[in-house]
Amino acid sequence: MARNEEKAQSMLYRFREAQAAELGLGTRADRRPKMASACKSLRECERWRGEILRELSRKVSKIQDAGLTDYEVRDVNDEINKLMREKRHWENQIIALGGANYRRNVAMLDDDGKEVPGTKGYKYFGRAKDLPGVRELFQSKKKEEEEESEALSFYKKFTNQGPAYFGDLDEADGKLLEYERQAEETEWRDEYTNVREILDLPLDDPIPEIPRGSSASSSPLPPNGLSPPQHLSNTKRKAQEEDVEMDTANSEAEKRLRKAESDNTMKADVSSHGGADSIRSHATTAAAYLGFLSPEDLMPPTLPTREEMEGVLLALRKQALVEEYFGE
Repeated sequence: MARNEEKAQSMLYRFREAQAAELGLGTRADRRPKMASACKSLRECERWRGEILRELSRKVSKIQDAGLTDYEVRDVNDEINKLMREKRHWENQIIALGGANYRRNVAMLDDDGKEVPGTKGYKYFGRAKDLPGVRELFQSKKKEEEEESEALSFYKKFTNQGPAYFGDLDEADGKLLEYERQAEETEWRDEYTNVREILDLPLDDPIPEIPRGSSASSSPLPPNGLSPPQHLSNTKRKAQEEDVEMDTANSEAEKRLRKAESDNTMKADVSSHGGADSIRSHATTAAAYLGFLSPEDLMPPTLPTREEMEGVLLALRKQALVEEYFGE
């Protein structure tokens, strides 16, 4: 009988060793570590990763066999997913040891160029895609993606619209403003005539114009709305020229400012009295046509002063504190 050393040198023994290494059935000293982090050699990590790739290739070829039952297909698919997770651990260890980065996040695409569902997490290979329950999963995913693409294509035509889509340029040519002004004047005349008929007033009197503010009577902006009015630019230019002489005329400006403030205060008092008289006269005139209302009823309500409001709020606060600490 030949000795063990002679058996190890035989051609059949070396062939069996190579076949066992290819199938992942090496000796105990040459088995793949269960923890990838336990291997500190970059060359060994590359070797075990290559071995896992060979096992994956055999498993993927095996799962295409039409003679396998559904249970066997599920088992082989589970083994492939387990090897994929193990391969990812070895790739992370290779990166940690300073090796190449084999983790490329490339999406798996189907024949139509769309991403295959189930490519993240647990994956299905070969005949596993045709298993009962898995086929419906793929169909439902595909249907959801089609519905999302249809909704996106429907709302996509409403995106990236210009200002004309939202009506921001409707007043640029001035036609809309002119049309609105004419419609406003027509409605004003109709409502004024209706009020005269209700109050039995003579209809022959001329209809007054619409009371417009100062903004309506002022000159409108140019159609493009880009260049400011000429008087504003002149004002800015004059202000820049006056800033140079501001230091020399500081005292005189303060005196003029105090005098202007005093004049404005006097004018405000006069205008307030004049405004109250005009309001009372309008209320008296309106009460002459409305017999059931007096001029006092048509006067605007008297607003409380700041001191009165503070007194009311202080009283309410005191009452709340008394109720909180002493009860009702």
